[in-house]
Amino acid sequence: MLSRVADSLYWINRYVERAENISRFVEVSEAMALDCPPGSAEPWLPLIDASGDRDLFDELYPGGGPQQVVEFLVRAEANPSSIVNCIAFARENARQIRDVVTTEMWEQINGLYWTLLESDSFWHQPPQEQLREIRRGCQLFYGVTDATLSRDLSWQFSRLGRLLERADKTTRILDVKYFLLLPSPEEVGGVLDELQWISLLRSAGAYQMFRQAQMGVITPKAVAAFLLLDPIFPRSVRYCLERIHETLQVVRGRSVPGAPDELECLSGLTLARWSYTHIDELVAGGLHESIDALQTDLNNLHELIHERYFVLPGFSATASVAVAAPTAPSASASSQDLACAPA
Repeated sequence: MLSRVADSLYWINRYVERAENISRFVEVSEAMALDCPPGSAEPWLPLIDASGDRDLFDELYPGGGPQQVVEFLVRAEANPSSIVNCIAFARENARQIRDVVTTEMWEQINGLYWTLLESDSFWHQPPQEQLREIRRGCQLFYGVTDATLSRDLSWQFSRLGRLLERADKTTRILDVKYFLLLPSPEEVGGVLDELQWISLLRSAGAYQMFRQAQMGVITPKAVAAFLLLDPIFPRSVRYCLERIHETLQVVRGRSVPGAPDELECLSGLTLARWSYTHIDELVAGGLHESIDALQTDLNNLHELIHERYFVLPGFSATASVAVAAPTAPSASASSQDLACAPA
């Protein structure tokens, strides 16, 4: 496989996963806003913090309110991580490798792109309907990919991008709740506090599965344990890390002799760290600090994947696209046509 093809497949799925996550975040926040006091900034600005784009938002919309937050996250041309831009970047990557992606994959991402770009009737729908349609369009792309793409390296790099983005977004939205939205002591356990935790679970698509796993009262510790450490929920950090490690082993080849390289070591150590820990230890040591360290590990994993598989050996990796806020489609003219095999 050419590295530019692997690069495009990886980023197609990161962009679609990012768009799907943002659409769910905004959709849940739209519903939660109905339960918040009039004029409250809750739950809008935390979405900007979770996206990691607060500086850009403040620059574009000084003193912006709820409408500006939604505009920034959904349609803003100047925000490279807006939903519309993510779908455009994914579609451009897919266009450049039309001979690799299946016809069904191309038709789905191309149709979603043109719906967002040119359909006036789409943007005249209520915001909840717009976001729901975007989310379903992204989920349909996942299903089409899994149903039509052979389980070769193409599928492995597709899954790798999707899992890394999913783990990153799960940690970000949880970190915002714990670190930036800690309620005052008198609000802990109150109605608004419980609504926030329910909205967090819904933002991760986890509310029903959490209720099946935890029948008691919703507590911050139980929510954090589920989103971080649950071994079978597909959006939990531990589940994503297990699948990332498996995928990297398949891409590298289990029969490759010699000691594990830096990428394999980081993947294995990160997985072990989050597979053999308890939520009490994470909370006692500072949940924000633990999540911050995990986000650093995820960023380092991305950089090592980029250096190993997406750039020509001996060249600088400065063309790497930022994990939190990519600024251009990854399959650019700087991509190199080299075999996607370990150096």
